[in-house]
Amino acid sequence: MDTIIIRKITLTDIEEWQTISRQTFLETFEESNSKENMKKYIEESFNTNKLITEIENSNSKIFFATFNNKAIGYLKLNFGQAQIELKNEKGFEIERIFILKDFFGKKVGQILLDYALQIAKQIKSEYIWLGVLGKNSRAIRFYSKNGFVEFDKHLFKLGDDMQTDLMMKLEIHLPFL
Repeated sequence: MDTIIIRKITLTDIEEWQTISRQTFLETFEESNSKENMKKYIEESFNTNKLITEIENSNSKIFFATFNNKAIGYLKLNFGQAQIELKNEKGFEIERIFILKDFFGKKVGQILLDYALQIAKQIKSEYIWLGVLGKNSRAIRFYSKNGFVEFDKHLFKLGDDMQTDLMMKLEIHLPFL
């Protein structure tokens, strides 16, 4: 596979980000959720105004994984008060890593996770945490393989369905200087 490039998403990318956000969410969760709940969640979570707000939030950073100048996945990181749960400066949240289904198994998720790890080391974070849907066994295996361990659970509302996310954390061990 040719080189995958990671680049920051800006307001000029809003339509492309909206398209890939909707598509990857559908590809990941449509089999285990009702059409009504999927439609409601996508309309609420990936509408233009919400995505603009996320891009403009100085405590969030969003990156595309691109292949041949086309977005094939993305990574969203939250710092400080943008984090959903653990709102402190010692660590940060991976809110989303989503990949187009055609690129599953091609290491794109690993490239995005490695990018998040680079950021963690640059800013000297003590940990990275995330929430992953409890029935998303593929993602749980991926994060576990990369050293994340479950530390709690929280509720996630998809449409009118309350679901349980596993909260997972990876401790960052920085070398002593």
